[in-house]
Amino acid sequence: MSNNIKQRKIILDLAVTLDGFIEGKNGEVDWCIMDPEMEFTNFLNQIDTILYGRKSYDLWGNYIPNIDDAESDKEMWDLVHSKKKYVFSRTQTKDENNATFINENIIEEVKKLKGNPGKDIWLYGGSSLITSFINLGLVDEFRLSIHPVILGEGKPLFVDIKQRKNLIMVNTRTFSSGVVQVTYHLDEE
Repeated sequence: MSNNIKQRKIILDLAVTLDGFIEGKNGEVDWCIMDPEMEFTNFLNQIDTILYGRKSYDLWGNYIPNIDDAESDKEMWDLVHSKKKYVFSRTQTKDENNATFINENIIEEVKKLKGNPGKDIWLYGGSSLITSFINLGLVDEFRLSIHPVILGEGKPLFVDIKQRKNLIMVNTRTFSSGVVQVTYHLDEE
């Protein structure tokens, strides 16, 4: 009998502009295309856990679509909210919405999560959490959806990365909306 249990991956799946921003200067994400062709629900079915920074969790962790939003949007948010949520925060230790807060020992806590049985784990963000995970070597897969827009200013995807990370491209997909999705793994050499 084999003990080949697949370890869960931490996947950074994020929309980014052509000039490398994840938000506009006022936090706007209206440029982000939710193209059904991109099969985002397939990604959501690949994961069972979402990792948030506190600010991102405050904005999106309990987001409720408007009553007049498309049914597909409502179904997507129901699927997002069905996942186990972990929030990395220096100050907040709990809330009433069943998220687990992690305040210290990031590496140990993430290794525990990856060692538990389950599906892959989505590193949602925000930018400071993404930076911490990259600097700690905790991102297994970078899945970036590059949107056909140049903002000129905003919140950049990568800030304060401490050392070079060589990547290997493992997949690309191009969509009729103009979005190009590129998936990389770390080059372990």
